[in-house]
Amino acid sequence: MTSRPAGIDLHIVPMRGDHVTALMQYEREMFGTEAWSASSYRTELADTRHRHYVAAEVGGELAGWAGVMVIGEEAQILTVGVVPSMRRSGIALALVDELIAAAAQRSATEAFLEVRVDNHAARALYERKGFAQIGVRRGYYDGGRIDAVVMRREL
Repeated sequence: MTSRPAGIDLHIVPMRGDHVTALMQYEREMFGTEAWSASSYRTELADTRHRHYVAAEVGGELAGWAGVMVIGEEAQILTVGVVPSMRRSGIALALVDELIAAAAQRSATEAFLEVRVDNHAARALYERKGFAQIGVRRGYYDGGRIDAVVMRREL
């Protein structure tokens, strides 16, 4: 089942260069030491064989973004971000649905992700989407200070 927020005019579109420019104002604040550079995003966007990136737009403005890498039967969710003022409106659910659908369309049979152990909202969102914890990566985030929970779901 796909999630679509009620009450907002949400459009999920392929990520473009102008989305990268717009999201950079949030990237460092939201992801800290794990923030990507604009050139990293552009490199990711160039790999259309293995990667699929989307942007969420509300009223023509960037509201969120997400990306997945699919190699063989495995998908790896690489990033999901929602502009702070748009959080708790269902955008992240819609973005994850899009990534899962894209991965399945590319013949992936399972999806993985890592999430900060202390990011309870994201962990709850992923659990709602059928992901389950399968392990922990010690010292994965914040220069080795924060663990990552590894999650998986079948597609």
